[in-house]
Amino acid sequence: MPVPAPLIAVAHGSRDPRSARAVAAAVDGIRASRPDLDVRLCFLDLSAPSVDQAIDAVAAEGHSSAVVVPLLLGSAFHARVDLPALLAAGRRRHPGLDLVQAEVLGDDHRLVSAVRDRITQTGTDLGDPEVGVVLAAVGSSSQTANELTTRIGPRLRAGTAWAGVEVCFATTGPGLPQAVSALRARGARSIVVAPWFLAPGLLTDRIGRSAENCAPESLHADVIGAHPLLAEVVLDRYAAGAERLTAARVELSA
Repeated sequence: MPVPAPLIAVAHGSRDPRSARAVAAAVDGIRASRPDLDVRLCFLDLSAPSVDQAIDAVAAEGHSSAVVVPLLLGSAFHARVDLPALLAAGRRRHPGLDLVQAEVLGDDHRLVSAVRDRITQTGTDLGDPEVGVVLAAVGSSSQTANELTTRIGPRLRAGTAWAGVEVCFATTGPGLPQAVSALRARGARSIVVAPWFLAPGLLTDRIGRSAENCAPESLHADVIGAHPLLAEVVLDRYAAGAERLTAARVELSA
C-alpha cells in the first residue's frame, strides 16, 4: 500500500508564544486522528519552522509529494498570494516534488459548531434568551471578506434561543463596543465574547481589553484550538488535496 503524502499544516504565526503552542496542540490532535499520516507544522511568519524549511525537509527525506493545508479561517492575502508564492519557490528548488495547496479551513459548519461548543463550555445555556454573543474575528481590508465573516453570526445562533449574535473585528469596524450595544438593544443581559480564532495572541488580547472596558461582566469563550472538529476539517481538506495529486498523476501518465 503506498505511503500517503505528508500533510504540511501552515499556520499564520505570531510574536505571542501562546499562539504557536495552541496550534501545535491542534496539530497533535490531527496526528492522533491519523497516526498513519506524516503531519508537519510550519508557519507563514514570525514563528518557526518556516514554510520553506518544512518543504525542504520533506524533499530531503525523499518524498515525491505533499499536501499543504492552510490553517486559515479566511481566503485572503496569505492564502491567495503569500502561500502560493512560497510553494512555487519550493517547486523550483525541488523539481521532483509535487506540492498541492488545499483549500483554507474557511467557515466550515463544523468550525461554527466548535465555537458554539466553546461558548457552552463557559456555562452559557443554548436556551437562554437573555444571552448575547459577540463573535470576534480578525477583520480584513477586503469588505467582501468581512461580509462573509458576518454571515457566520446567524449560523452560530441557529438552534439557540439567544437574543442575538453580533460579529465584530479586531482590526477594522465594527468593533466590540458596537456589537455589545447592538446586543443590549435586542434585550441581551448576559454578554459572551467568542473568538473566531484558532489560537490566542495579541489580537485576542486586544478584544479582551475592549470587552473589559465596555462589558466588564462578559464571559469569554476559548479559541477553537484543539477542538476535535478542527481535526476533521483539516483532514477533509487534506483528502481533497490528495485526490488532486492522484488525478494529476493519472493525467500525466495517460
